Amino acid sequence: MSLLALKDVRVHFNTAAGVVRAVSGVSLDLAVGETLGLVGESGCGKSTLGKAIMKLVPVAAGEIVVEGTNIAPLQGAALSEMRRKVQMIFQDPYGSLNPRSTVGRSISQPMVLAGWTQGAIDERLETLLGWVGLPSDARQRYPHEFSGGQRQRIGIARALALSPKLIICDEPVSALDVSVRAQVINLLEDLKSQFGVSYLFISHDLSVVEHIADRVAVMYLGTLVEVGARDQIWRNPQHPYTKALLAAAPIANPKLARARQRTVLQGELPSPLNPPAGCPFHSRCPIAQDRCKEERPVLRPVASGAQAACHFV
Repeated sequence: MSLLALKDVRVHFNTAAGVVRAVSGVSLDLAVGETLGLVGESGCGKSTLGKAIMKLVPVAAGEIVVEGTNIAPLQGAALSEMRRKVQMIFQDPYGSLNPRSTVGRSISQPMVLAGWTQGAIDERLETLLGWVGLPSDARQRYPHEFSGGQRQRIGIARALALSPKLIICDEPVSALDVSVRAQVINLLEDLKSQFGVSYLFISHDLSVVEHIADRVAVMYLGTLVEVGARDQIWRNPQHPYTKALLAAAPIANPKLARARQRTVLQGELPSPLNPPAGCPFHSRCPIAQDRCKEERPVLRPVASGAQAACHFV
């Protein structure tokens, strides 16, 4: 049984200009102990999908199943119990912390809501700070006294407070310097090895995803266009959009860089207010044909062992 299973999940927002279809029928599984990278351009629906899993935004249709239970209808105590299993690390480490609360109070809040005793909270807080590499006196200080990397460590400690099984990492290192970014990624990997936690790692930075992910799901305009093992995606991408993303990313290995076929995207990302008919990528696709304008492709197995939503792979 999967730890997380998404079944035709849709997230729509009503605006004055019309209905924004931020997520349009995503189905995806995440296994116990796995890191699944979710990549795509800004505005493709990655973060919205992560927030939907946390029930921070409502789901218009579909199921979000955690350990066999559909969490979409959960409320009250049942929702609180679910959030012990699923936590989130946010993109902005400073914006996700209350500047008027001490670090200790911010990290302790999930434990307070769960009804822990003060003695148990103090003991756990000391342990959490040690895990993420912060001194014990950090609990008495405020977020503005820390660097960006330290603030993200505080966010990680808070996410770990109730020993979740799944952590949704929403662009957790995009606001950090390169050297600090590597430290935080290494910390996440160490915690995964130590506690067996699973990650849904959302990022537009393919170099980070290549380092941390076991599998990769590529998202475009609210839909998945390719899903596969990390090495397969990097060495033999199938969907034209995946090829374009990888072509734009720096490659450390010159041999692989020379061997990779260049695919240049044309035009702008269409608006989710008025998505194209047929394949959502056809207006920018270098191999699009008339069929693509009329018939929407679905994810299907391809020869490489991945799944791709394209009529011509």
